[in-house]
Amino acid sequence: MLLQYILKRLLLMIPTLLGILLVSFVIIQFVPGGPVERMIAMLQGHGTEATGQFSGAGADAGAPTTSLSVDSSYRGAQGLDPEFIKELEKMYGFDKPAHERFFIMLKNYLSFDLGESYYRDVAVTDLILEKMPVSISLGLWSTLLIYLISIPLGIKKAVKDGQAFDVWTSAAIFIGYAIPSFMFAILLIILFAGGRYFDWFPLRGLTSDNFAEMNFFQQVGDYFWHIVLPTLALVISGFASLTMLTKNSFLDEINKQYVLTARAKGLTENRVLYGHVFRNAMLIVIAGFPSAFISIFFTGALLIEVIFSLDGLGLLGYESIINRDYPVVLGTLYLYGLIGLVMTLVRDIVYVLVDPRISFEAVR
Repeated sequence: MLLQYILKRLLLMIPTLLGILLVSFVIIQFVPGGPVERMIAMLQGHGTEATGQFSGAGADAGAPTTSLSVDSSYRGAQGLDPEFIKELEKMYGFDKPAHERFFIMLKNYLSFDLGESYYRDVAVTDLILEKMPVSISLGLWSTLLIYLISIPLGIKKAVKDGQAFDVWTSAAIFIGYAIPSFMFAILLIILFAGGRYFDWFPLRGLTSDNFAEMNFFQQVGDYFWHIVLPTLALVISGFASLTMLTKNSFLDEINKQYVLTARAKGLTENRVLYGHVFRNAMLIVIAGFPSAFISIFFTGALLIEVIFSLDGLGLLGYESIINRDYPVVLGTLYLYGLIGLVMTLVRDIVYVLVDPRISFEAVR
């Protein structure tokens, strides 16, 4: 039955990914300031935020300014040779109808050919693989710290339910839940990164400029020195929900009959709590680890990477949207969607592995 459920979920991923790509592709068609317009603006001397240089077929044509009037939908195209505009469209793949471009994209995505960045002259797959370690590093450390803080705190709150400790920690948790991570990031910069008070931690990047010249232990220290503030910003805003989940899970187990029976047998409170309650209460918390990591990896880290100038997927996506680098935008969305769907399936499988009582027999 589990194998049947996995197969069904894998098949459902196909229309889900198609929907994500279709909606993203359609939205992109209506966004002003596409790559052709940006190249026209650069050739007309208006500047651009794109990070690359103009190359390809259109480069040989130069930037001839003629008296021809062009009936074009591109802003700023008036006065340019129509053949030159067609060369630009061909270079960026806009010489084909939208539906044809969409199906070509789907065909390429089946073989994980995500195309090439418009402005970086690098394959999108290589670009993602280059940036991914930074985002994984940030997400992994944040998730581990959140679990190490939330689980003991949640257990303590369950044991002290209704007491002073539970009340004031709930106030701290409420603040952490209400304030987004990027606000904490700005506060940490002001306090500890030379913003106003202390200049203890670096503001930008994941390593120092002379990282390659350091020995191994210096490199490890430099890495952790740089990652402290961005990780702390994610941890502060991310531990609230897991702490309350842990507390409620323990409270639910503590009130069950087997706990009363264990206490009646004369077992110590620690033996009851960690020998019986802990195993059952932690099932849902442990099983939720994959989805918690993906949540931080995809959503929480995006703005943190931008604020701290960490060269990861979040910063890459932000720059790609600003620069209208559509292959990178669609390629990252495709991989995000695929990894998110796979990790959701992994979460469900982990539920079954940690708790054999769960089955998928009801799934049709």
